[in-house]
Amino acid sequence: MRPTPYVSSLRVYEPITAFTPADQLRWNQIAVTSPTGWDEQNRALRRAIITEPPALKPDGAHVLEHEGKRYIAPWSTAARCWVALDDFKTTLPPSIVKFFLPQTIEDAISVNSDIVEDKVSHIITSTWNIPPRWFSLFEANDRLRGTNEDGPYTILRTSISNAKQRCLFAHQAVVNAFGNGPIEQEIADLLEWLNIFHAESIVECDYGGLAIYLEKTLIENGEPGLNSDTSIEDVARSLAGLAAGDGALAGQGYERLVTRWRRVAAFEQAM
Repeated sequence: MRPTPYVSSLRVYEPITAFTPADQLRWNQIAVTSPTGWDEQNRALRRAIITEPPALKPDGAHVLEHEGKRYIAPWSTAARCWVALDDFKTTLPPSIVKFFLPQTIEDAISVNSDIVEDKVSHIITSTWNIPPRWFSLFEANDRLRGTNEDGPYTILRTSISNAKQRCLFAHQAVVNAFGNGPIEQEIADLLEWLNIFHAESIVECDYGGLAIYLEKTLIENGEPGLNSDTSIEDVARSLAGLAAGDGALAGQGYERLVTRWRRVAAFEQAM
């Protein structure tokens, strides 16, 4: 099983030519078969035990080869740690943050924050679930699933141009149905993030270890494992219903999706 089996990831792989010559040299040395997923997760677990300033550590990257070209999704560890710290601090009153996060740890995460603050991460992660808006970026034929040494897996992969077009449709459907609000803003933020990257990039949603839990819950409910996962289709159905003003259709898709992933999220409480 993966070191952090409760994490799903949305990644953008940019063509290696979009990076600086120094980065291109570094990323070209990574073999496509390298276990970069394991490496990234093992370092994340290590940071949970030993405070290591991420801005001072050599960072890694995920590598993808498609049609003879190399694509790169840098881990962006320092930027992601900095954003996570900032998000955490906004959830608590400043006077009590220190009781949850000692100053020494905050200082370690914030080392050279002025350097990483303006960097954009190529990776967004979610724990114990996959946000519905991620599924809106893909169609059923973008789905890859099977079993490897870590167990069952599901990966969704498409061009960034397709992802942006579908994200825009999702945003318009939600705005037309509900107007502006938190859900609309989350989709708008996702589209804004996609617009940052190279026009020939590839977008990937990796279920990570959640594929193991999803398959378990599907089998327990009398379904044939991951092959019965219709999360993409359910979101598409829901958005089609919203676009057509058909609340019943929209509700059917959303209810199927939420019910499926609620069972996966329940494992967090069982740990």
